[in-house]
Amino acid sequence: MYWGTELKVEGKLCFDFEEGAMKVNPGLSAYAGDPEGAGGSVEELVEFGKGRVPRELWGETEDSWASVITGSDEGLYAWVIANYALGTLGGDPLETTGIIELGGASAQVAFVSTEPVPPEFSRTVEFGNITYNIYSHSFLNLGQNAAFEALRESVVSGNHHPAAESLGKGIFVDPCTPKGYSRVVESLKLSPGSLTEKNRFVSTLHSRGNFSECRSAALTLLQKGKEICSYQHCQIGSVFVPKLQGKFLATEKFLFIHQRAFLSNLMIAGEHLCGEDWSTLKKKHHSFKDEDLVHYCFSSAYIVALLHDSLGIGVDDPRIEFANQVGNIPLDWALGAFILHTNVALDMEHSDWIATIISDDSPTLLSLIGFAILIMFIAWSISKWRKPQLKTVYDLEKGRYIVTRVGKS
Repeated sequence: MYWGTELKVEGKLCFDFEEGAMKVNPGLSAYAGDPEGAGGSVEELVEFGKGRVPRELWGETEDSWASVITGSDEGLYAWVIANYALGTLGGDPLETTGIIELGGASAQVAFVSTEPVPPEFSRTVEFGNITYNIYSHSFLNLGQNAAFEALRESVVSGNHHPAAESLGKGIFVDPCTPKGYSRVVESLKLSPGSLTEKNRFVSTLHSRGNFSECRSAALTLLQKGKEICSYQHCQIGSVFVPKLQGKFLATEKFLFIHQRAFLSNLMIAGEHLCGEDWSTLKKKHHSFKDEDLVHYCFSSAYIVALLHDSLGIGVDDPRIEFANQVGNIPLDWALGAFILHTNVALDMEHSDWIATIISDDSPTLLSLIGFAILIMFIAWSISKWRKPQLKTVYDLEKGRYIVTRVGKS
């Protein structure tokens, strides 16, 4: 939740996002199996909002302002805030920057495309006098956390090879965690039917970090369902994705990547994070929490599989940067929603004002018409009065016309 206001500077709509933001973890997607448990998180946000909105305005809060957005909306709003922060919103569509947002449960891709886009993936944004035709889609269950859990299921269920290599009953090799790290997986936390009966209760994942194998496993997840693609381009699963155009910002779960790093740098880091022994990693990177550090092997492999192997971004392509903030503006989709809805509301107010002026029964219209006619008559009279009076005569002797000025009476 963010707190902000809109204002106009030199005729342009600007926003002042005050210092004041609150996020709660985990997100609502974590409560899919326990909807009532989400109440506590929502209550925290409501209390935060009440501390920012004056009490006398609480009663003006409309129920319709609370809604559940689609993943496509989230991608669109992320695109809006990114381009507002970069100063490209309201300018040439081809100069805008696309967004690749890697969340925990899903991933969003949004950018201006000159390709024909199927209507289910096409969104239109109007800002100022410019119309933007945007490709936007959310890839559900392909967020970093969801993909990690899906890979773990694949390993334990034996559905993925070589990641599903077994060392014995209930013990499986995991290529996406550093060597020397051991953990027990409780089968009840996995999806129903994901495990064979003999491994139904407890399975042990034996870590054997290998960046190449982990990247291969991640790519398998991303390409699942591609065989049923019915579009010209299906770069991720069976979903249409046009060829990426222009510059891009990668946001959210790219925290440990330098803003201007190349994917080739990430591949080198991934080899280190996957191949190094767990105890050595902890000593070298003691400032990181264990629960974060242990996931960096998978994160690096998954990001390369997503951006390079699936979306086709070159490993040394300078078009993409990694950032969660531009200047002092966080690249959060909620701010994009605020901007877009404020812009729409202002357009509606402008339309309502025009409608009031031109309504059939409006005396204002008659007054304006009468005033305009009066101004036109006065201007015509002044013009006629100031225009010189001329007299034309024909000189028979010289055989020519002579024009003379006649004084006003």
